[in-house]
Amino acid sequence: MSEPALPADWLIFGKIVGVYGVQGWIKIESWTRPREAIFNYGVWQIGTEQGWQAFTVVTGRKQGPGLVAQLQQIPDRDQARTLIGAAIAVARDQLPPVARGEVYWADLEGCTVINRAGVELGTVSHLLETGANDVLVVSRPDETGGEHLVPYIESVIDRVDLESKTIQVDWDEKF
Repeated sequence: MSEPALPADWLIFGKIVGVYGVQGWIKIESWTRPREAIFNYGVWQIGTEQGWQAFTVVTGRKQGPGLVAQLQQIPDRDQARTLIGAAIAVARDQLPPVARGEVYWADLEGCTVINRAGVELGTVSHLLETGANDVLVVSRPDETGGEHLVPYIESVIDRVDLESKTIQVDWDEKF
């Protein structure tokens, strides 16, 4: 399924990965923390072939190792099947404010990462959750096309400035 352009004030929180049962339930992959928090948003924007469409979440729950949800507009398995692979987004104004010193991962994506020596390491393409700590995946600005993996921990992250979209780190450019 090709994903339509995402409006600037929306964030992707997950995707639809399958169907569950015969009454239109969908299996979802959630990128929220905790992953069940995706059910806190009563309206999801789902990227379909026709563009982004609003769907009302009736209910959702854990099911085995995954999550399942029922959407008001999807009454049967056949309609649910058409959404497999679609992204789930929410409008930024639906998000609760972050606590002091915290940020949403989506706000870090696209930030320029600069080390203490003033060397630009690249741009945050995405983040990884490793279990031990989160990791910034930083695409290098040079022709190598490589990337830096920078731990998102207090001893490495000096400053995050979302206004200027920069992150200063204590990290060697050769790592």
